[in-house]
This record gives sequence, structure tokens and C-alpha cells, in this order.
Amino acid sequence: MAVSLILNSFFAAIAQLNDPRFRRVFLIGVVLTLLLLIAATAGLVWLLDYITPEELWLPILGEVNWIDDLVSWGAVFLLFFLSIFLMIPVASAITSMFLDEVADAVEARHYREMPQTGGVPFGEALRDTVSFLGVLIAANLVAIILYILFTPAAPFIFWALNGYLLGREYFTMVAIRWVGRKSAAKLRKQHAGTVWLAGILMTVPLSVPLLNLVVPILGAATFTHLYHGLTRPRP
Repeated sequence: MAVSLILNSFFAAIAQLNDPRFRRVFLIGVVLTLLLLIAATAGLVWLLDYITPEELWLPILGEVNWIDDLVSWGAVFLLFFLSIFLMIPVASAITSMFLDEVADAVEARHYREMPQTGGVPFGEALRDTVSFLGVLIAANLVAIILYILFTPAAPFIFWALNGYLLGREYFTMVAIRWVGRKSAAKLRKQHAGTVWLAGILMTVPLSVPLLNLVVPILGAATFTHLYHGLTRPRP
């Protein structure tokens, strides 16, 4: 595994975090994520309020008219709790729709000799984003159970799971721009250990509040450097 290449790619990505194009993608991702979580909360509260009767007869208590309020507030707190775990995967998935711009910024600064790519069409990027979002949410919800069952190993489960998912997504996102989907999958398998280790490195900022929201940008930039480092001819 190319540990030195991974570290060099990571620090080169950090050095470019002040790029205006990076900031633009970051703001878009955070705003859309917050709007999505607010809309999901409002939708669930409305649905539960609609199907919950205003008055209900209960043993001992008799007739009560506050069940719908209890269910609605319970839904709000439940989604608030889940958002702690889902904020990052949702932000990562949404931001991935715009990560072409991050890769373009990295290549414009560091790889000017390379020909320009056409990028990934927005429709295809949207499809990949929806698929990635589903996998991330499902995997992290299952991981909550694993964290409870195997508490001492929770950090390792978190790093291994999210490292694999992030590495797979970001490397594919960069590689597909240059060699297409099939060849990108072959390259990812060829460098599986390096991609996974770089993905695990991306999970370190996930533990730091606010900094974790930068992970999609940092990941896209790091894997852009990593892709070129793995595929460019060596002297």
C-alpha cells in the first residue's frame, strides 16, 4: 500500500481547502443537507399527526387527547437523535453530486498538463448520489446496532465501515471521469488496499464536530491526487 502517496495526497488536499470552489461546494452540501433533514422531520411529524387519532381511550387513564402531541414530539426527538448519526453520510452523499468541481479545482492547480475531462453528467451523478445515500444510511443504521453489541470494537467498526464506503465512492468518482465506470471499478480493485486505507484516513475528521462536514471536500481532493499518483507513469 502506498502510504507515503496517501499522506502526500491528504496534505496537498488540506493545503487547498481555502480554494473558493471548495467553499462553494461545502456551502451547497451543508445547506441542502439541513433542508433535507428539516423536510424529513416535518414530513414525518405531519404523517404521524395525520394517522394518530386526536382522542383515544386508554385503560386506567380513560379518554386522553394528547397522544397525537406525544407522538409528534417523540418523532422530532427521534429524528434529532438519528440526525447525529445521519448528518455526515447525508452531507457526504449530497455533496458528492458537486464533487466534480472539487476535482476540477485540484487538477487545474496541480495537473495542468493533463487534458480536460468532460466530467460526469448531472443525471448520472444524481443517480450515483441516491445509490450512495441509500447505502450510507443503511450501513450506518446497522452500525449503530453493532456499536451497542460490540462496544469496545466500536471505533474500529466505524473506521473500517466508513473507510471502505468513502474510499470506494471517492476513488470511483475521480476515476470514472478519466477511464469510465468499468475501468474505474477495475482500478479500484487493483488498488483495493490503498483505497481502503485512504478511506480510513478520511474517517478521522468524522469524529471532530464541524470539521466532519469538510470530509466530502477533503475526500474528493485527496482521492484526485491519489488517482493521479497511482495511474501516472513513473519516471
